[in-house]
Amino acid sequence: MGILFGTDGVRGVANKELTVDLAYRLGQAGAYVLTKEKSHKPTILIGRDTRLSGEMLTAAMIAGICSVGANAISIGVVPTPAVAYLTREYEADAGVVISASHNPVEYNGIKFFNSAGYKLSDALEEEIEAIINNNCEGIELPIGTGIGRVQYRFESIYDYIRYAKRQVNHRFDGLKVVIDCANGASYVSAPEALRELGAEVVIIHNEPDGTNINKACGSTHMEDLKAYVIQVGADIGFAFDGDADRCLAVDEHGRLVDGDQLMAICGNYMKNKGTLKKDTIVGTVMSNLGFTLMGQEQGINIVQTQVGDRYVLERMLEEDYNIGGEQSGHIIFLDENTTGDGLLTALHVLEVVKDTGKKLSELASIMNVLPQVLVNAKVTTEKKYAYQNNPAIVEAIEQLEEKFAGEGRVLIRPSGTEPLVRVMIEGKNKAELQRDANALATLIEELLS
Repeated sequence: MGILFGTDGVRGVANKELTVDLAYRLGQAGAYVLTKEKSHKPTILIGRDTRLSGEMLTAAMIAGICSVGANAISIGVVPTPAVAYLTREYEADAGVVISASHNPVEYNGIKFFNSAGYKLSDALEEEIEAIINNNCEGIELPIGTGIGRVQYRFESIYDYIRYAKRQVNHRFDGLKVVIDCANGASYVSAPEALRELGAEVVIIHNEPDGTNINKACGSTHMEDLKAYVIQVGADIGFAFDGDADRCLAVDEHGRLVDGDQLMAICGNYMKNKGTLKKDTIVGTVMSNLGFTLMGQEQGINIVQTQVGDRYVLERMLEEDYNIGGEQSGHIIFLDENTTGDGLLTALHVLEVVKDTGKKLSELASIMNVLPQVLVNAKVTTEKKYAYQNNPAIVEAIEQLEEKFAGEGRVLIRPSGTEPLVRVMIEGKNKAELQRDANALATLIEELLS
């Protein structure tokens, strides 16, 4: 993988690292690479989240796409999984999402989907990057009628809502649900879908103004959701991230139910229904040890990949599995969509609740979550990997690994999208874990600052 593309497309501070010029050139190079084998005039679908810079970057992307003779369909603010689905549904040649997911408002990102709705391979990303590094030389710029057109289809979100509703076999009448839309891309689709399926819906953080996406809300800030579920006496709560490809839950007591637990709930339900392919769920190395133990108890094979939904998806495709995801709530139901889908996750969890008649707290008890602490060490993007070559940091990590051997584990990894080194320790005593993780994170920051 090149320098420009990270684990989830191109990310950076909008108008500083992710500039209008870069978005324009990504539009040109992406359209050229993804459509150069087409015999017809190609079409690229483009959607975005609610952050202020999205309109600016969308305009630049559309200009780049049209400048190489491809047509663009702008569908406005939609979840990332909606772009993946609609690219297939509308038989577009490619799709683009402008979003920085769960990151703060000053960030934005650009990621591509191919015509089948899958994120691009490393090889294609490297080809796009090489063209950009060569200043897009060699790309023919048509004139006159050869220039691409722009079509606006802001009603497309309702096609996605109808599709999502078709994936469940139950209505949710009698269930009271609180949803936190993170002032992001789910602000239309999640409330509409749940209401149309009969749920009583209480909505928080659903007034996006371009500046408040993910701000003290959504799947990275669950405090408000927990409080509201208890306050209104709800059966369940769901929190989405900014682009709605993630979903976490809160049970009726206001307790977090994370992505590992949601996969355990849905995976066991699928196994009982005979729809869990090869009796396997795909997780990552960040999955809680309790997730693996749950699998052993329930006769479910837990496969682990490196962190990143693209690696989860790769394993699912390679070995024909149909559910996988991350502790963060990025869960892929591959029989239904090609990327993590927060709305689908919420609907399938509600389906289990409705069909079994059990409270979410009872369903979640199928998995015993072991204490796990995650601390972020802030470093520059250039130094994210330097910890591996620093003797003092390497020694400190080895000491922790020896300390927790047999009773826990230590995992150190650079973030794929942010200037952070993540320190995760799992064990029995949370206070001890927190102290050790804080100390290591501080050491990393001090030595790599």
